[in-house]
Amino acid sequence: MIKEFKEFVMRGNVLDLAVAVIIGGAFGKIVGSLVNDILMPLIGAIFGGSAFGELSFQVNGVDIFWGLFIQSIVDFLIVAFVIFLIVKAANSFKKTPPPADPTTKECPHCFTTISIKATRCPNCTSELK
Repeated sequence: MIKEFKEFVMRGNVLDLAVAVIIGGAFGKIVGSLVNDILMPLIGAIFGGSAFGELSFQVNGVDIFWGLFIQSIVDFLIVAFVIFLIVKAANSFKKTPPPADPTTKECPHCFTTISIKATRCPNCTSELK
């Protein structure tokens, strides 16, 4: 069982996933700081000079912090946009496979699709060059 567990952990997929989670956590802290420390104070200044996360209203004595909700949405949009850019850049580096050699051709007499190796059309029996 320990041997199987070791093989499972040492597969490339698991190690790649572990690295992605660690880098994602660090990236999340950077984006969180960008949103919390730079963007939201600027947006808060536009909306009345208070910290954006502190904007709220009350319903039956309960505080509803709508500023924190907007802050979370901005955080998500920034992360999603950066991930989109990274995936788009990674896809641009992928090579497209060369087109496969054709396996069929068209009969010049009856315009039927036939095997490229055919020397006679099976439909009109014309001899092909």
